[in-house]
Amino acid sequence: MHRAWFVAAVTFVTIVGAAAFMSLPGLLIDPLHAEFGWSRGTIGAAVSVNLALYGLTAPFAAALMDRFGIRRVVAVALAVIAAGSLLTVWMHAVWQLVLYWGVLVGLGSGSMALAFAATVTSRWFVARRGLVTGILTAASASGQLVFLPVLSWLVTHHGWRPAAVTVGLSAAAVVPLVLLLMRDHPADVGQAAYGAAAYEEKPPPVAGAARRALGVLASAARTGPFWLLAGSFAVCGASTNGLVKTHFVPAAHDHGLPVTTAASLLAVIGVFDVVGTVASGWFTDRLDARRLLAVYYALRGVSLMFLPMLLGPSLHPTMLFFVVFYGLDWVATVPPTIALCREHFGEDSSIVFGWVLAAHQVGAAVVAWAGGVARDVFGSYDVVWYAAGALCALAALMALVVRRAAPRPLAAAA
Repeated sequence: MHRAWFVAAVTFVTIVGAAAFMSLPGLLIDPLHAEFGWSRGTIGAAVSVNLALYGLTAPFAAALMDRFGIRRVVAVALAVIAAGSLLTVWMHAVWQLVLYWGVLVGLGSGSMALAFAATVTSRWFVARRGLVTGILTAASASGQLVFLPVLSWLVTHHGWRPAAVTVGLSAAAVVPLVLLLMRDHPADVGQAAYGAAAYEEKPPPVAGAARRALGVLASAARTGPFWLLAGSFAVCGASTNGLVKTHFVPAAHDHGLPVTTAASLLAVIGVFDVVGTVASGWFTDRLDARRLLAVYYALRGVSLMFLPMLLGPSLHPTMLFFVVFYGLDWVATVPPTIALCREHFGEDSSIVFGWVLAAHQVGAAVVAWAGGVARDVFGSYDVVWYAAGALCALAALMALVVRRAAPRPLAAAA
């Protein structure tokens, strides 16, 4: 078996191990509101800082990986996540929540973002890129599947602090695995990338990571496809991480559904997310990525429009159908978005996707905050579900008008 598959396996396990921090924010809103009296809008603002930094760090992390190597950057990121999560145990003021969970965990998670998966895929794979991208994207959902039921049980029976400690220790436990098994480039083990026609030497480290990231942004921002991809992916973040991952559990709890049951539904979404994302990677290798994105966003918007009518104090078949349907679509948008970045921006595609991911997280951050404010003002989340459905329809239209890249401009961009 080619070494690239072992590197992909280590990357998958690393993302799974680090996924615990993404499972916790939605479980913290009600406990922190009850213990400290903080409004949901205030807590949502701290989560929004986390989500925004998650996205804004990603393009710089991709450039840092070119400079210092994947292994070093990811190991440091995991250590920062562990520190930020463990420090929240002693917090007693809002600014500490913003600093520990918002800033530290946000910076660390940004370095472990989807740009990490895109960098590994671009370096180690020429063939099967869409499939591998789908598998690595699904790793976060797999982590959600593993950790959400455990964390929700801890929060319900022992409080939020043991859950925060679990998150920190899980991130720290993955650091030795990364240091021992991760490799930065196929040349480190004397191989060509999987599916490559010939062996290539490892490129020299690229100095000026921040300057390169900003330079790539300046170049990409002069093109229409960048703004269409960034805009549609901002809607993706708003309708997933910002809305469902952050506010689904408290919204379901508002309708009388137990927290552990609501968290288990999110975990089930994670199960079908794995299936949907891997399938999306397979489709991306064979079909027009623009049309795939349009279909994904349109279906997601329809499902969100129906959700307020499905929430209730008990489970019923229509809610389970939503969980399956929405789960298949959760991050199915990632493989075709990465494919379009690669098509239009060549060797800079990982950094460009980092900026597109930044837009994703800014959208998520806005809705994480706005969702909490809407709940405080209107007493329910209904208006946010409807607004997110309308935004998904707009994202579908944006995906359809992304132009195809001609071979000559692609070579020039590379």
